Amino acid sequence: MSLLIPVALCAQPDQLAQRARRYFTDLVRLNTTNPPGNETLAANYIRRVLAADGIAAELLGGDKTRLNVVARLTGSGAARPLLLMAHTDVVPAEQSQWSVDPFAARTNAGFVYGRGTLDDKCLLAAEMAVLVELKRRGVKLARDVILLGEADEEAGSTGIQWLIANAWAKIDAEFAVNEGGYAMDTPSGVRLFQIQTSEKIPTRVVLTAHGTAGHGSLPRADNPVVRLARAITRLTEADQPVALSTTTRRYLREISKLPDYQWLTPLLPSLEHSSSSTAAANATQARDSEIDAILHTTISPTMLQAGVKINVIPNTASAQLDVRRLPNETREEVMARFRRILNDTSVNVEAAPGQDMPSTEPSSLTTPLYLAMEKVFARAHPRGLVVPYMTRGATDGSYLRHKGMAVYGAPVFLRTDKESRAHGNDERLGLASFDAGVGLLWEIVTAVAAQ
Repeated sequence: MSLLIPVALCAQPDQLAQRARRYFTDLVRLNTTNPPGNETLAANYIRRVLAADGIAAELLGGDKTRLNVVARLTGSGAARPLLLMAHTDVVPAEQSQWSVDPFAARTNAGFVYGRGTLDDKCLLAAEMAVLVELKRRGVKLARDVILLGEADEEAGSTGIQWLIANAWAKIDAEFAVNEGGYAMDTPSGVRLFQIQTSEKIPTRVVLTAHGTAGHGSLPRADNPVVRLARAITRLTEADQPVALSTTTRRYLREISKLPDYQWLTPLLPSLEHSSSSTAAANATQARDSEIDAILHTTISPTMLQAGVKINVIPNTASAQLDVRRLPNETREEVMARFRRILNDTSVNVEAAPGQDMPSTEPSSLTTPLYLAMEKVFARAHPRGLVVPYMTRGATDGSYLRHKGMAVYGAPVFLRTDKESRAHGNDERLGLASFDAGVGLLWEIVTAVAAQ
């Protein structure tokens, strides 16, 4: 196994990209909005496509409408398997806010529009195309290559948890390629390849304010809606403690060398000390909210509920908060800190029901997969910088890291919009970015898996 790609394994870019484009648009046109999911639609499509090239795929899961799909190309066994994973579900799309049908996969001005184009059917299509290319070309493999299309990543992570509990042997691998990383061009012309090795942990919180019901014509000091509003403001405006991990420390050090981020250099020492870290984080937030989000736990109120009638003061009012905590904090520590900040016995702070992703150590920077990605990305752009990265979002990779698997969000696709449209209106991915990403994935897989 070599990290250099033999000439014989150089992909035929037009053929590979065209096949991947077809898979991509087909997948986007399958409405797998979660809830309810209906991911079996995509699982059946993947099984049918792979079967046409003689690749067997299994549908696995505890709910027949929400099945995962797993396929495998067998290698010599000289090394442990490589897992190519991506999820088949997508978040809801409010069609009235889109300029196109979210499930039409319409192409306009070089972009494919549709829910899931960024998150995460682009990667799934690329992985399918690479698997088929390996099969068609009869590439001799030093390790098995496994494809996993998983259900329910966007809501409860039931798909990956079911596989770990019931079919671990079918997905067990040395390391995995996953979503979570992305490439971006800086104004100075450097292409930043951010390999996700760590991620923040979703920690959903419910605030419930209590008061006394009454007529809306008589304002009350214990109006729970007012209490809730004050609590939300107090929490969101409070400074959260700054903590750097090995991943974020290296990331900040590397990007601060770029002309676009030299303003970070004088702030780095201050971020390391509790007496100065808050001021340094506030200065960072003023310049770059993306960087600020990886320095500390973040809080975003997303849902409110109160009252039954406009002229009735309710007994309670509640808010749901999307909290993303740092991997080195526990949920209990975060909840206790929130209660101290509020210091209000009339407002309860409770964990929302649902998934509780595990906190894990970052994936290693010395595995053959990480080293292969470093080489591939360094060759991909004359002014490329490859860095490990902790995403402010979350993926199901945390469950696999918890099992001891190294998982990497591969930045194969270039983000051309100033801000990502993932989960937003008019989600889209440029075709040039998609084609190039498919080629990069092919290089990575052959570098790490071919004999």
